[in-house]
This record gives sequence, C-alpha cells and structure tokens, in this order.
Amino acid sequence: MAVIDCETEAALAMTRDRYGRTVHAGAAAAARARRDTAAVKAYITHLAPHADALLDAARLALDRLPPARHLAGWWAILDGLAASATVIRHALDRPADPGSPDERTQHTLLWPHLAAWADHGSVASDLADQRDGQQHTKSLTGEEQQMWTERAQAAQRRGELDLFESWYAADGQPITLAYLVEDDDSTVVALRGDPGVPGWQVIGHFPNEYEAGKALPAPVPPGVLRPDVSWFNRPPSAPELSLQDLIRDVVEGHSAGDASNALLGAVQRGYTAGPMVRLQELLETSAQFAGALENAQGRQVAARLAALGRQIEFLTREVEEAAEDLGATVAVLPPHRTPVLRARPRPAVDTTPPTPPPRTSTAARHHR
Repeated sequence: MAVIDCETEAALAMTRDRYGRTVHAGAAAAARARRDTAAVKAYITHLAPHADALLDAARLALDRLPPARHLAGWWAILDGLAASATVIRHALDRPADPGSPDERTQHTLLWPHLAAWADHGSVASDLADQRDGQQHTKSLTGEEQQMWTERAQAAQRRGELDLFESWYAADGQPITLAYLVEDDDSTVVALRGDPGVPGWQVIGHFPNEYEAGKALPAPVPPGVLRPDVSWFNRPPSAPELSLQDLIRDVVEGHSAGDASNALLGAVQRGYTAGPMVRLQELLETSAQFAGALENAQGRQVAARLAALGRQIEFLTREVEEAAEDLGATVAVLPPHRTPVLRARPRPAVDTTPPTPPPRTSTAARHHR
C-alpha cells in the first residue's frame, strides 16, 4: 500500500499547478481509480486469505496482556479492522464486471476500508507477534539493580548516559536503551521509567543492542498525536506560495506594491495561509507533540516551542504592518536601476566585425 500510495501521489502531482491546485480533474480522478483498483488487488493477493487468522491471533494476544489504559483503543481498532474486512469480503463475493463503471464505483467505496487496513493493520500484526511473557529474561537481583541504577545515575550527572532508543512495554511502562560510558568503555543498559525525572531504574545490562532486544519486553505499537489522522486518506493540501516564489516576486517587482504584496502573502492567514503562518502552525503542532510524549524532556521542549510560536506570531504582525507601510509609499524603483542584458546581440554572419582599438606598445607605455 505504501508503494501504491507513492505512485498515486506522483501521478496526482502531475495534475496540480505550482501552488498545489488541481488543474486536471479528469487525470486526478483516473489516478485515484488506478489506486483503488491496485489496492483491491493487493488486498486479495496478500491479506484476504489471512485477515481472519491475523485478527484472531491479535485478539488472543490482547487477552493475555496486563491491564493498561491503551487496551480499550486496541480493541476498538481490531473491531474496526474486522468490520472493514467483512465489508471487503462481501464486495469481493459479488464483484462487478471488470472495467465497468460499477466496478470503479465498487472500488471507490472499498478504498476507505482498504486504507483502514493500511493505516492500522500493523497494530494487529504487532499484537500477533507479541511474545508470551512480557518480563525480561535476565532479571537483576535487588542489589544488582540498585548498583546499576546508581552507576547509570552517576553517568547521567557526568553527561555520559547516552539515550538512543525508546519504546513502550505492554504494561504501559516506557523502556529506554542507553549507552553507559565508564572509562572509555560503554555498556548497553535498559531503563524503566522516565529518564528525565527521579525514580527510573536500570532493569538490565547487555553487551549490545541485539542482546537487549532479545531479552527485554517486546515493544507495542506506538501512539499517534491525533487519532483521526490517516496516512492513506490525507485531506487535499491547501494551495500555498513558497518563500522562493515570494522572494522572486520581490526581485522581479517594480513598485513598492509588488514587494508589499509579497510580504503580505507570507503573513496571509486562513485556508491559503502564508509561510510565516504555516511556520507558527508547525511550531504549535510540534509543541503539542512534545507535550504528548508525557515525559520531562518533552514538556520542557513543548514549553520552548510554544514560546517560539508566540514570537513568530509577534513577528508576523510586525511583518504585516511593515508590508502595509511599504505599500503606502506608492513608489516605484528609480529608472537608473537599469537591467543588464544576460545575452548580448551577436553580429550578423555577413557583417564585418568592428575594428579593434590599436594596441599600445610596451615601449610607448614606458615612454609615458
């Protein structure tokens, strides 16, 4: 489905103008129809024979997991995937005539269900792959855990505890892998809890990442920032001007109004928001993401990004006022700022080239 999606996006890009607006509606509809048909064929080939067994294995694994706040959401996903599989199966049992308008309509109606499997089928497969028993196999004794935790805390204070990977275990606890550096030697240690606040513990030490992955609780599917977002059902992007286009409008402009309009385009709000407004939106969304990590460092970064977003908002208002003041000058560039020809005219083939100026001899120059 990822390959099909990339091919479709490439085809749709050919139907849009420089601002992202669809200018060839028929070609865009044809590209989506090809996408729908390819997705149906991929489902029939790769998933249809196994969908029910996969869901059964995922439900069985989910039943065995310890209670946690995310289990209800996973049950809902499995139920939704089962409902989509039923809709797809009923449609495939009554296929329309190949190549007919009815088949095209049928595939269009199936696309949301196929996209649901593409977006969330990994939750079912990850659950089905969960190992029996979620505790790590090499448990530390109480004394060993305290000793390794103190060593890791000391390394953290020295700046020599390098975090490099993190995931959630089935019980909802975060697990983080880190390199514990001591005397130019490093050991892979696994931490349970938030490394940014007191209370985390070392639950294992390993010679390398591979051994850590075999021994530690398996990762469960990570969450999403917004539950209604779909990779395969993205809303159409709003038309927008790039900063390069706005800069070019200023360079190619002649009046103060040209430059003023370019600046106002950068700070325009609403559906066709300008780059500065989009930057503020990016900072605010990233702040939400950092806060949603629910750890100490994430909250700190969220506060920084939120502050930067407020600064961009202030700067946007300043740019808007400056743009309006520039437009109010009602001025044009003075005529002495003449352009320079990039390609100078060449003499005709049948004309005599101009006589070069006489060359002054070296002696004459010395005589002067």
